[in-house]
Amino acid sequence: MKQQILTLAIESSCDETSAAVVRNGREVLSNIISSQIDVHKVFGGVVPEIASRHHLDNINQVVDQALLESGMTLDDMDMIGVTYGPGLVGALLIGLSTAKAFSLAKGIPLVGVHHLQGHISANYIEHPDLEPPFLALIVSGGHTSLVDVSGYNEMKVIGGTRDDAAGEAFDKVARVLGLGYPGGPLIDRLAKEGNKDAVPFKRVYLEKGSRDFSFSGTKTGVLNYINSEKQAGREINKADVAASFQQAVMEVIVGKAVEAARDLGRDKIVLAGGVAANSCLREMLTEACHEQGLKLYCPSLLLCTDNAAMIGCAAYYRYQEGLVDDLTLDAVPGLPLGSV
Repeated sequence: MKQQILTLAIESSCDETSAAVVRNGREVLSNIISSQIDVHKVFGGVVPEIASRHHLDNINQVVDQALLESGMTLDDMDMIGVTYGPGLVGALLIGLSTAKAFSLAKGIPLVGVHHLQGHISANYIEHPDLEPPFLALIVSGGHTSLVDVSGYNEMKVIGGTRDDAAGEAFDKVARVLGLGYPGGPLIDRLAKEGNKDAVPFKRVYLEKGSRDFSFSGTKTGVLNYINSEKQAGREINKADVAASFQQAVMEVIVGKAVEAARDLGRDKIVLAGGVAANSCLREMLTEACHEQGLKLYCPSLLLCTDNAAMIGCAAYYRYQEGLVDDLTLDAVPGLPLGSV
């Protein structure tokens, strides 16, 4: 059996164009990320058509740079891993079409990867000792999910958001506070200057025993508070609002994650997704896991964001189980995680 499996991985599901070369699933030889944050900042959010155009402009040079930095060529690759969903359909198609072209031209296997499986897999890169089973907590701009991971390719969503994802709620609150985009890092930074107990925003746990999330009520509470303070002519302490809102959201997320791990008999929690970079979430989850005797795994800040290295890792474990695709693989913008 071949001693090393080299994967060229491509990620283009939203507003990062990324390519990476990964050896044996966990060793990253290169991980190039071209971000569009500055492009979309003026619009206060990602504009799908603009994102697609920038992916088209960037994809070839990003792949070339990933190969160059790894010291490898396309002829050295054993397979191509690529995100095929969920995400923005136009953005997904740029990466997928590029991956198909390489697969066809070089006659090497094509492996489609679910974007969220990629985020979970970022922790395999970060932590060589990590193996399933465990509970994964995915917190990002588009997802807030609890996932029971029983194997590298066996996972079941046991809880998700019924309205706004956490990152989406952060962006909306940041916009109302006049902080800018993306809202998550800006609220996290401002919250450090505020009092988390200043405003008693509602914690939404839903019905008893539910593992789902709902953040629209907490977000609306922030809007109502700001409006009422303005009408009363009182000055709004933005840092206090940011800290109180963040605390309300994170208390629910951490509480539900720890409870789910305990109920399922899992002794490990894996944190994943863009909002996994939030310092408040990391601190609260670390403390809660310590109190409950759970082991916590977190990715580095670079691997929290959308990147191709995590896709290469996930693709490797799919390839190992013979989960290979062909050129009929299509982009699926609303791809459910259970389908993997």
